[in-house]
Amino acid sequence: MFFGYFDGNSYKRWAKSIKKNTLKVFMVVSLLLAAFIGYGVYWAFYDMSRLPPGEYLTEETSPDGKYTVKAYVANGGATVPYAIRGELVFNQGNNKTKNIYWNYKEDTVIITWADNDTVVINGHSLNVPTDQFNFRKP
Repeated sequence: MFFGYFDGNSYKRWAKSIKKNTLKVFMVVSLLLAAFIGYGVYWAFYDMSRLPPGEYLTEETSPDGKYTVKAYVANGGATVPYAIRGELVFNQGNNKTKNIYWNYKEDTVIITWADNDTVVINGHSLNVPTDQFNFRKP
């Protein structure tokens, strides 16, 4: 008989440790699943690197020539309005690009530079290269 090898206290400690370990494993798996789902939602709905390329509209270079902002209009199809995508180009170095502007229900763009590091796109002021405007984020 298996239970004959344990006295009452030993069995209780063993059962309690099994319950604790099971709870720990459940919590870790739950946290990993929540993180995976959270990243999936971010990737599918908010990640600016997944924006459609669109058709080229215009571009403006910063006063010091360090940055260029290129604007594109994206056509989502018959049932979706146009959207504007703004792409920041780093002119020094490897010409790396970064999406900094995404706005819905726009088909024209006005880009002006307030100073060497501040661009205004359709009335939205952005400090480049750190700021981004994305209509999908509050």
